[in-house]
Amino acid sequence: MKAIKLLALIFVCIAANSKFANAQNSSESDSTGLPGDNFSLQGALEMFKKATSPEEFEKMINTENNHVNNLDLNGDGDIDYIRVIDNSKGDVHAFVLQVPVSESENQDIAVIELEKTSENNAELQIIGDEDIYGTQTIVEPIDESEMNSNESLEPAKKGGPNQWYTEAVDAAIVVNVWPWPCVRFTFGPVYRPWISPWRWRSYPGWWHPWRPLGWRVFHPLHARYYRGYGIASTHRVVRAHRVYAPHRVTSVTVTTRHAGPVNHYRVTRTKTTVGPKGHVKTTRTTVRGRKR
Repeated sequence: MKAIKLLALIFVCIAANSKFANAQNSSESDSTGLPGDNFSLQGALEMFKKATSPEEFEKMINTENNHVNNLDLNGDGDIDYIRVIDNSKGDVHAFVLQVPVSESENQDIAVIELEKTSENNAELQIIGDEDIYGTQTIVEPIDESEMNSNESLEPAKKGGPNQWYTEAVDAAIVVNVWPWPCVRFTFGPVYRPWISPWRWRSYPGWWHPWRPLGWRVFHPLHARYYRGYGIASTHRVVRAHRVYAPHRVTSVTVTTRHAGPVNHYRVTRTKTTVGPKGHVKTTRTTVRGRKR
C-alpha cells in the first residue's frame, strides 16, 4: 500500500512539474524579444487616467510597483528612466515618452496623442514606437459596454507584445476621456506644456533604478491593465500625430542593439502608416535572406 501511495505521489509531482514547465515554455514563447515586451502601453494609459498632471504621470510610469516600465534599452542591467515631453499646439497635445539612453542619445518609446474635439470632449490614443514594438502599435480606451457585447473584442493571442491586447479594430464607440483628471488639467487655463527637466544621469531624488524582471515575471504583473484597452487599426487623433511626427527621436544604439529581433518581427508583418491627410495605409513587408 505504501509503495502504491509513493508511486501516486511521484506521478502527481511529475505531472505538476510537466504542467509548470509547459506553462513556462508557453509564456516564454509569447515573448518576441522586442523592447516593447517590457513596456505596457495599456499600463501607461491607466497611469495617465489616474494622474492629476503630466508631472505626476511621469512619476507613476517610473514607479516600480506599478509595473508599467521594465525597459533596459542600453543593456546596462538597470531600468531606464522615462521622461515625458509635451509637444502641443492649441487644443492638441503629443506627450512623448522618451528614454535618455546615453549622454548624447534619446529614444522615443511611445507617444500619447490627445485632442480636444469639442466642449467637454476629448479623445486620445497611445502609439508605441516602431523601433520598440516592431511596427507602430496603437492602443486606445474601450467602452466597457461595447467590450462586453462585441464578440470581436476578445484577447488576440497572436504572439509578441500585442498578443494579449484586446482587439478594438475600428470600435464603434470612441471613449470620451474628458473626465480624466490629467486631461482636464492639460486643457486648464493655468497649464504650461510639461517638459521633463530630467536627463541622462540626472534623475529625481525619489527615483532609483532597479533590475529588470524576466518576461515570465513581468508579463503577469502588467496583464491587469489589459482590460479596458485595445489595439486600434485606425489612427484617430490625426492632428496630434502631425504635431508629434517632426519631433520623433530615435537612438542608433537602440536600433543597432535590437536590430535582430525587430527585423525578424517585421517579416510578413502588417504595418499601419498614416498619410499627410490622416489616411491610413496598410502594407505588408517581407524580408528575404541573402544568398551566400
